[in-house]
Amino acid sequence: MEQGAKKTLFEPAEEQHELLNKHGYLDMCARIPKRYIVGIMAFFGFCNIYALRVNLSVAIVAMTSNHTRNLGGNKTLTVLPDFSWDQHTKGIILGSFFYGYIFTQIPGGFLATKIGGKLLFGGGIFLTAILTLLTPLCARWSIYLLVAIRVFEGLFEGVTYPSIHAIWSKWAPPLEKTTLATLAFSGSYVGTVISLPLSAALAESGGGWPSIFYVFGSVAVIWVLLWCFLVSESPAKHPSISNKELEYIQGNIGYTDEQTQDLKPPWLRMLTSLPVWAIVAAHFSENWGFYTWLTELPTFMNDVLHFNMYQAGFLAAVPYLFMAIVVQGCGHLADYLRSKVQVSTEAVRKIFTCGAFIIQVVFMIGAGYTMTRTACMVCLTIAVGIGGFAWGGFSVNHLDIAPQYASILMGISNTFATLPGIISPGLTSAIVTTKGDAGQWQIVFYIAAGIYLFGAITYGVLASGKRQKWAEVPTGYIPHTDGTDLDN
Repeated sequence: MEQGAKKTLFEPAEEQHELLNKHGYLDMCARIPKRYIVGIMAFFGFCNIYALRVNLSVAIVAMTSNHTRNLGGNKTLTVLPDFSWDQHTKGIILGSFFYGYIFTQIPGGFLATKIGGKLLFGGGIFLTAILTLLTPLCARWSIYLLVAIRVFEGLFEGVTYPSIHAIWSKWAPPLEKTTLATLAFSGSYVGTVISLPLSAALAESGGGWPSIFYVFGSVAVIWVLLWCFLVSESPAKHPSISNKELEYIQGNIGYTDEQTQDLKPPWLRMLTSLPVWAIVAAHFSENWGFYTWLTELPTFMNDVLHFNMYQAGFLAAVPYLFMAIVVQGCGHLADYLRSKVQVSTEAVRKIFTCGAFIIQVVFMIGAGYTMTRTACMVCLTIAVGIGGFAWGGFSVNHLDIAPQYASILMGISNTFATLPGIISPGLTSAIVTTKGDAGQWQIVFYIAAGIYLFGAITYGVLASGKRQKWAEVPTGYIPHTDGTDLDN
């Protein structure tokens, strides 16, 4: 450890690691490559991110509904809801998260290049967890305070997606970056699948709706503590990484911390780069479908397909479970094609992204035409789940074209990709004005299909798999072996 270095919660000192090793807590990690420990911890980090994000969607139902309390024997008591919010008020509360989330994407990416992805990723989740623990108190105190706390949760979570790319820019060798990045991102969908039914179960438990926030907030705090001790900002700063792994990572990435720590982002060239806007278009398109069905699928299944709420809640999670599996698998497949089959990085990114979007167009239109239970659910599951392949394309593309600025590029693309979370629910409610009208829902399907088609065409024409000239490392640059060296 360098003399005079400060010990902080998010950058543990060597002595802390040695103490843990004496007690055997890190022995289980000794034989696992440290970059995969980072990937596993990032996976659980994203699980927490989405659990903290979507738990209010379930909790707000329990907060505003009558519930029955068993008094023993055959006696029950109907208890009035804790809050009498109307639909408009609930919409403001649920949407407030995104109003904070959208504003810290680009600042988060920039800060990650300056202070490190580990600090920002862990710190963002930690502060969101603390606010989650305070949510029941704030909700009972004032609705304005509840809205404010959700806005701040969005602000703190907004730095997490950009900051994870700052970590991969230092930890992920070129031929493993898709595997590591998609391993982490798949945690988002696993977290969604787990948190929705678990939140419902907690709401029905003796602790009631407040237990949702206490449980998820506490789990996130525990994760942060593990993140602090198991993960370092870069391989060079990890106290127990082997020399072999350190040399492998740094030799393949082609630059060191010292070479990139003082680089100034070329903002104008970055914002006028066509490959950057290809990523933005793809990210926006994929998130349009994701957010539309994350918020509207249970309603559609209840009103049009006539599933009861229990069935709708369970079946609505199936497409996202499928998506989590696809995201995991596509990362391994993408890196296999690049390393073993020698398919170029650009070809892999375009095949995965554009191929996924075209399949989504077909099955989204198919779902709109069928409108029968089985056929519609099959089409929707494929249309949503196959989007996982796109995440093996555009979501890692930031690291291809400008690895040292990848966190900033993720901040830019995720800013635009957050807009569907704000626009889509309102647009859907404006289109679907009659409960159970299948024709109105078809319009929602066709709009999603059209946006997927736009994403496929734009990404297919403009995307690149090569490092851009404006992302050149000034000194000591070693060309990559996977086709991501400087473009000509």
